[in-house]
Amino acid sequence: MQLVVARIGRAHGIKGEVTVEVRTDEPELRLGPGAVLATEPAGAGPLTIETGRVHSGRLLLRFEGVRDRTAAEALRNTLLIAEVDPAELPADPEEFYDHQLMDLDVVLADGTEVGRITEITHLPSQDLFIVERPDGSEVMIPFVEEIVSEIDLAEQRAVITPPPGLIDASQAVIASARDEEGDDEAPAAGKDA
Repeated sequence: MQLVVARIGRAHGIKGEVTVEVRTDEPELRLGPGAVLATEPAGAGPLTIETGRVHSGRLLLRFEGVRDRTAAEALRNTLLIAEVDPAELPADPEEFYDHQLMDLDVVLADGTEVGRITEITHLPSQDLFIVERPDGSEVMIPFVEEIVSEIDLAEQRAVITPPPGLIDASQAVIASARDEEGDDEAPAAGKDA
């Protein structure tokens, strides 16, 4: 199985190094020297990592055969793809690979069906499950401990305890900045209060 582990950013310096946007929780394993990675677009690779280092909080890589800034810049926005055994599990039992979570049934704690995971979106602050409901609509579920209470790979399900309004908009709690006992009418624009 192939997993996207990084995206190449801009060239760094003049000796062929590039910045990378890491998309794996295991960069030391997937992006270490000697790793051979497929690419998207396929014509850019495969690429073999020659060296890697962290500079100002960013991972910099140099690939075999890439010796100057021009060659490095030509790789910009290329996705790096690692071949992973589908049976392989992350070292931390609380972590999961995307392919393990795809197509899981999503249910409430009482067993009520919500839908199934069709996509996982990785945002800077959190990951989101895109869940297709039985009626064909979609709902986004933040993949955070407070909402996703259990992932059961053996049963192929994710158990959630959503806050009001996440699944059913009619149950949403509307937060208001106005005081309930205060004046409900604001002064009209242009008039003295």
